[in-house]
Amino acid sequence: MHASRIVIVGAGLAGLYAATLLEQRGITDYVVLEARERAGGRIASLVPDEARTMEAFDLGPSWYWPGFQHALGALVASLGLTSFAQYETGDMVVERSQQLRPVRMQGFVNQPPSMRLRGGMQALIDALRQRIDAARLHTGQAVQSMSLTANASVVLKCASGQRYSAQHVLLAVPPRLAAQAVTFSPPLPEQLSHHWANTATWMAPHGKYVALYPTPFWRKAQLSGEARSLIGPLGEIHDASHPDGVGALFGFFSLPASARAQIDDETLRQHCRAQLARLFGPEAANPKRDVIKDWALEPFTSTHADQLPSEHHGMAPPVHAADGPWQPCLTGIGSEWGKQYAGYLAGAIEAAERGVAAVLAR
Repeated sequence: MHASRIVIVGAGLAGLYAATLLEQRGITDYVVLEARERAGGRIASLVPDEARTMEAFDLGPSWYWPGFQHALGALVASLGLTSFAQYETGDMVVERSQQLRPVRMQGFVNQPPSMRLRGGMQALIDALRQRIDAARLHTGQAVQSMSLTANASVVLKCASGQRYSAQHVLLAVPPRLAAQAVTFSPPLPEQLSHHWANTATWMAPHGKYVALYPTPFWRKAQLSGEARSLIGPLGEIHDASHPDGVGALFGFFSLPASARAQIDDETLRQHCRAQLARLFGPEAANPKRDVIKDWALEPFTSTHADQLPSEHHGMAPPVHAADGPWQPCLTGIGSEWGKQYAGYLAGAIEAAERGVAAVLAR
């Protein structure tokens, strides 16, 4: 059994940032357990073989807003990462019905602007990984149970058969996933478990389509790459290109997860290409490469309860039990526990900072 002072469950943004905060304070007696074979959690990027340096296309979250998400903005700056504003110059395209042709209209311009990262959000994950000892990150370790011992330490058992023990556990996974995929002994307080199980996991029911082209050809027609559709299968589309790079469009599916599950990947991509051709012209029908990332199919993100979409970010649930044996040794730090920006990347930063500070205060 591997024993340490702190176990961080989850190597997404919250988990890796928590690890760097511990390192900054000289605490190295910790491990990070990640169920996947990669770090990043809901942050994932498509990196084409032929892509130019620093080009990657987000399959998960794409944007952040340093104009008001100050902690995340400061972290990006401290890591030396390069940001750029979402391309929004030109008209957007709207299709309202199959009987009417798509129409152009004045596009939206966000203020403050939505910002993206060179290298995709994966660049943020890679930069954080460089600040922690690689030996402390254990991938392929899906935690299945946590048990309290007589001396108040926590024993974690993984699907791999590995066992870990710690004085404190930081949960850097969605609250609902923790409540439904992990067996706690003794059980969590009923009210806490209820809160966690009823906290929707942001983006868990959604899928994202990304198409790559030699150039962002739509810009020549004074189109921003933004579109809205009541037909689908994509409901919202944006320009995903990097400055001076290859062309890219991405869209969020309006088709529910249950409906997507009935269509094979190639057929669904054909429908997406046909829609992009309706919106941006025949050139859009032939991307160099296109991929679908369906987060509803990710067992380490989504549960059965997440199959129906949540329309907005919810309120953060309690981060720990109000009393009882789990109160001093288990703290939630995933994005959904962020008080101000629950579900956003910035929520992962604020929840991790608060959780690490609480552990160190003890």
